[in-house]
Amino acid sequence: MRPLDKIILHCSATREGQHITVETIRQWHLKRGWKDIGYHYVIYIDGSVHEGRPIEQVGAHTQGQNTGSIGICYVGGVEKDGKTAKDTLNEEQEASMVNLINELRDEYGELSLHGHNEFAAKACPSFKVYEKFDWLL
Repeated sequence: MRPLDKIILHCSATREGQHITVETIRQWHLKRGWKDIGYHYVIYIDGSVHEGRPIEQVGAHTQGQNTGSIGICYVGGVEKDGKTAKDTLNEEQEASMVNLINELRDEYGELSLHGHNEFAAKACPSFKVYEKFDWLL
């Protein structure tokens, strides 16, 4: 197993309420020339958690931070207009995200928690992790 030190949260940058799947994101990433979906986990609108790239493999989700990180993406993150960043994380998704973070920490040790926006000039995950999940840091 590769050494891990952090979890990085993402959004799919899709419209609020728009359902997409791991396979949809995988196809987007393959079209960019990547070898697979960049995220290790995707949380659907209904709160269900789905595996993406195997956790044993380095992800492709945050430039310069992939080597020791786990990428978690929730479906959403944009207003219905398709342009404006918005925290669309619903109760089911949030509960699943917190459970997944705790499970990963139980399995891999104390992993720090970050948003993609801490490492790039992006809105993703459309909220500030240090505000929303301050009790998990």
